[in-house]
Amino acid sequence: MDYDPPTPVESRLAKKRMVRWLVIAALALLGVYYLVFVNQYVIAYQDDLDHFKHGSIGSEVASGVPTLVLRALPVMYKNELGPGGFRKFGLLYETPNAELPIGFSRRVVQGVERAWLNCAVCHVGTYRLAATDPPKYIYGAPSNNLRLQEFSKFLLGVGADPGFTADSLIAAINSPEVGGRLNFVEEAIYRCIVYPRVRDALQELGKRLSFLNRQNDWGPGRVDTFNPYKAIQFGQSLDERHITNEELNGSSDYPSIWRQRPREGLFLHWDGNNSSVDERNLSAALGAGVTPVTVDRKSIARVKQWTWNLAPPEFPDRSAINLAAVERGQILYAEYCASCHGMRDKGSQQYSYDRHRFPALGEVTKLDDIATDRGRWASYTKDFSGSQNLLYAGYPWRFSHFRKTGGYANQPLDGIWARSPYLHNGSVPTLRDLLEPAKNRPTVWYRGSDLFDVKKVGYRSDAEAGAELFRYDTSLSGNSNAGHEGAYYGTDLSPSDKDALVEYMKTL
Repeated sequence: MDYDPPTPVESRLAKKRMVRWLVIAALALLGVYYLVFVNQYVIAYQDDLDHFKHGSIGSEVASGVPTLVLRALPVMYKNELGPGGFRKFGLLYETPNAELPIGFSRRVVQGVERAWLNCAVCHVGTYRLAATDPPKYIYGAPSNNLRLQEFSKFLLGVGADPGFTADSLIAAINSPEVGGRLNFVEEAIYRCIVYPRVRDALQELGKRLSFLNRQNDWGPGRVDTFNPYKAIQFGQSLDERHITNEELNGSSDYPSIWRQRPREGLFLHWDGNNSSVDERNLSAALGAGVTPVTVDRKSIARVKQWTWNLAPPEFPDRSAINLAAVERGQILYAEYCASCHGMRDKGSQQYSYDRHRFPALGEVTKLDDIATDRGRWASYTKDFSGSQNLLYAGYPWRFSHFRKTGGYANQPLDGIWARSPYLHNGSVPTLRDLLEPAKNRPTVWYRGSDLFDVKKVGYRSDAEAGAELFRYDTSLSGNSNAGHEGAYYGTDLSPSDKDALVEYMKTL
C-alpha cells in the first residue's frame, strides 16, 4: 500500500494541534500544581466557639506539623508519654477519641494537612469542685493545665532522637491507633519529603530554643512570653553573653480574654506594653507560630469579635458565698481595690471599667511601688519593643503601640475567681493567700490541679490535690511571691475583713 506524505497544510494543522494539546496539558499540570501544592485549604467552622477552639489563624503554614505526624508521636513515644499521650502536657481533648486537642487547628499546605496552635490552646481552663467530677471547661480563661515548656522540649527531643526515623514514623502512622493507611505513593512522600523536613525543622528549632534548658521550669499554666519570640521571630541570641538571668526567667501566667471591648485603650499585657487589642492579638498570634506573611487576619478578627463581649463565668458554687459578708467586702473593695481594678456597682451585675471613676485602672504601677517579681518586666526590653514596632511594616496594621514601661499594669478583676493562681507570675495560689503579707504566703506549693477551693478561691495547692503536680518554689528566679502588700493593698486588714473581701470578689 502506497504511503501518501502529509501535505504542507496538513503538517501545519498537525503541529498546531500538538501545540494546542501541549498548552492544555501544561495548563492542566499548572492547575494541579496550584490546587495541590500552592492553594491552601482551611477546615472552617460555622459556630464561633468551634472556630475559637479549632479555627486556623495561619500558624500551620510556617510552624505546623503534619497532622498524621502529630497523631503518630504519642504512639512512637508511648513509654515516655503514657496512655494519655499529649494529655501529659495538659492539652485538653473534648472526647476520648478526639484526634487533636482543643487549641489545634488544621490547614492543607503543599498537599499535606498540617496542624498547629491557635488562640484556644492558651485560653481554656478547667475546674472541678470534687475529685470525682468531670472537668468543666472555662472558655476564655487562662489555661491552668497547659505545660507548654514541657511540650516544646518533648518536640525538640524528638528532632534530636536517633530513634525518630522514617521507618518508625511510617509504622506509627499506619498503626491501628492512628490508622493512616498510607499507600505506596504516600509512603514515598512521607519517607522522602515529610520526614526529612520535620526532622530538620525540629533540629533547627532546637538550636534556636536551646536556652529553654537553662531556664527554671515554667510549670503548668505559665509561659515565657517573649524569649522564644526573640529567638524565633528575630533570630536573637539568648546565650549567657546576651541575656541576664533575671531576663531569662520571666515566666508569667496566661491572661483571661473575656470582655475585650472595655479593655480597648487600657494598657494590656502584664507590663502594660500596648494599649491596642488588635496589636495585642496579632502579637499573641506570632507567639502561637504565625508570621507576618502567613497570619490569617480575618480568622483572628473573628475570634476578637467573639471575645469582645464574652462574659466571664459566674462563681461555680453560689451556695459557698457568704452573702452576709459580701456587703462589708464591697465597702472594703471600694476602698482598697477599685481605684486600680474597677468594680461591680452595688445592685448591678455589670462590672464597671470607667476610668474617670477608677483613674488607675489599666495604668502601670511602678516596680518599686508594686514590688512584685521583676523577671517578666525585665524580659521585655526596649530593644525588643523597637523590633516589634517594625513588624508588619508596609501594611496598614503595622505595630506602633508597643513600648517599654516602668512596671506592671492594673487589670480589671472581672471573673477573678477563674484566674488562679495570682500575681502576674502566678506565684500565689489563692485570693485569700494574696491578702496576706508575703512572709505569710506559701513559699513552696503545688500547681497543676484543677480542684477548686471555694473558700480561699483558687486551685488547691496541696500535694494531695492531684497526680503529677508541679512543685512551685518561690525562691527561684522569676518565682517570687513578694509585692502587692502593705496598708495600701489591704494586707494589714483584720482576718475577718480579708475574708469579707474574698466573699465579695467571688461575685465579680
